[in-house]
Amino acid sequence: MFDPFTYLGFLAGQTSKIALGISSIALPLHHPLHVAKAATSIDQLSGGRMILGVASGDRPDEYPAMGIDFESRGEQFREAFEYIRKVQEDFPDFDNQFGKVNGHMDMLPKAQGSKIPLLITGSSRQTLEWNAKHADGWMTYPKNLYQQNDTIRQWREMIAKDFNHDKPFMQPLYVVLEANDDAKPQPIQLGFRIGANYLLDYFHQLEEIGVNHVAINLRFNSVPMETTLNKLAEKVLDPIHSEKKELQS
Repeated sequence: MFDPFTYLGFLAGQTSKIALGISSIALPLHHPLHVAKAATSIDQLSGGRMILGVASGDRPDEYPAMGIDFESRGEQFREAFEYIRKVQEDFPDFDNQFGKVNGHMDMLPKAQGSKIPLLITGSSRQTLEWNAKHADGWMTYPKNLYQQNDTIRQWREMIAKDFNHDKPFMQPLYVVLEANDDAKPQPIQLGFRIGANYLLDYFHQLEEIGVNHVAINLRFNSVPMETTLNKLAEKVLDPIHSEKKELQS
């Protein structure tokens, strides 16, 4: 894997409209000042398209390699999350385990908007209530439709306690797109081997239960990537966008 910030800097120069996101930076493994500066730099270079996914990290071997305590990663995540929020303010003044900023120094550049959107992945060892209150959105793993519907319901209820607006819910999906558009879904890890027509139907079902965004992962794809992307665009994404346009007109 490429370093995500290096790769997004490259993608910022190759694209003009699509959002640029990371899913996700394990915050305890990085100093939050470096994370914030890298994210805001990409946001400026891309014209405000940066979305930052963050998590506590769950791989025990990574922590001793960095000399960082694995068991306290939940607390470290909260402190790093707070640091990233605070350091984006003008001449911030705060103190936590990652450092003290005394109001005489400013971090530049700033995000083009009011802040870099922070999307929490999984629980990140926090309560759902904490995540709903502090995150700008939530990314979590795919489940069967009944379980995911219940998860989204709990998320929306928690948000409503503190906000008058909603926050997006996202999930990834591993997809192996079959040559036969009518191929029925066969489960794989965190996704399906599936035909385009059934994938379109599945996306409609996700929309009905409140999923706002899906990250399609083609890691296990065996067909040439350009062929797969063209089929996804033609058979799945174009119909969805056409439906949206019809509803708006």
